[in-house]
Amino acid sequence: MTRRRIWVRRTGVVMVLPLAWLSWSVGGVLMAPGTDTVTARLAEWARFHGMGGVVSELERVQYQLDPPKIGGALTAAIPTATASPTADPTAGDLPSTAATPGPLQPIPTQATPALPGEGQWRPLVAVGGRPAIRAAFLRPDALHTSYLTGVALIDQSLVRLELHPGYQVPGGSGWSQPSEVPASERDALLATFNAGFRMGDSRGGFWEGGKTAVPLRTGAASMVVYKDGHVDVMAWPGGTPGSDVAAVRQNLDLLVDGGALAADIDSTTTRTWGKTVGNATYVWRTALGIRADGSLVFVVGDALSVRTLATIARDAGAVRAMEMDINKAWTNFITYTHPGPGIAVPHMLTADEQPNPRRYLQPSTRDFVAVLSR
Repeated sequence: MTRRRIWVRRTGVVMVLPLAWLSWSVGGVLMAPGTDTVTARLAEWARFHGMGGVVSELERVQYQLDPPKIGGALTAAIPTATASPTADPTAGDLPSTAATPGPLQPIPTQATPALPGEGQWRPLVAVGGRPAIRAAFLRPDALHTSYLTGVALIDQSLVRLELHPGYQVPGGSGWSQPSEVPASERDALLATFNAGFRMGDSRGGFWEGGKTAVPLRTGAASMVVYKDGHVDVMAWPGGTPGSDVAAVRQNLDLLVDGGALAADIDSTTTRTWGKTVGNATYVWRTALGIRADGSLVFVVGDALSVRTLATIARDAGAVRAMEMDINKAWTNFITYTHPGPGIAVPHMLTADEQPNPRRYLQPSTRDFVAVLSR
């Protein structure tokens, strides 16, 4: 064999090996369980392999070509939510920290004049004839008037919450909860919602059942899930979670604290509030907050800035609130009806949410929260 042929073969091997690895790696991502879109899967693969800058640039160009619309009217009227009973109409023993929401005031509208029903609370999901989840809908601000933001109010005296790790975020094994809502819990399933950023972007940690994926950061905005099923939102005080804590999920810093917006709410530094699509201001966002009466508020919608997200959470009564996630592939609030035993039919809170409604009824790449009847 000539020297030239030897070098040609060696060069071929050098070229084939990376291509084989690339095919194996990308193919594994595309064939993995879950409902994430091909675009979302490829973007996540690229970010996990050090190509986040390329993904961000592509997203920036896409955003510039199709930015949120300014002005205009809603395509439909403000939704009128009707409470759906759960399969189990009874509520169990309540934790000592649980409290039923007091008198509810409408959420002040961000655009005037207000539309009929805008910002008004309506029952969405009932337990034992009582509204466990209410919903309100309003436009995000005076500019993006063709978009609708959904706000859910969760009565913690009637529900219990669980944090489920995703098989990629935080990843790993040995967690106390599975990466999907198990079949044994689907009759009691009321709602699900997305958790936080990828751990490398969250500036915080993940702890569940005594196991740590990323160490907790003192001062970070934290969703604390207790063993009795209730949740608090707080700046983490430091130290190891107490014996009454089931899980802690951190993401950035508090948007709202003491009923006031964060002092750096208008910061454009991506480290502060997350790297949106091309660091755009108005994108899909979600937030979780806690009211003084112990109930939770969850905000989801498109064309939201950090300020408008925080403002809506505060105006919905949150005394503390944290940003959960951003961008259309990951933001959602889903409720469930039960036409038969073991059957959970998903329904998006707002009509334009992008993820597959069944994403948490099968293994999820990212962590999420399940809301169940007590």
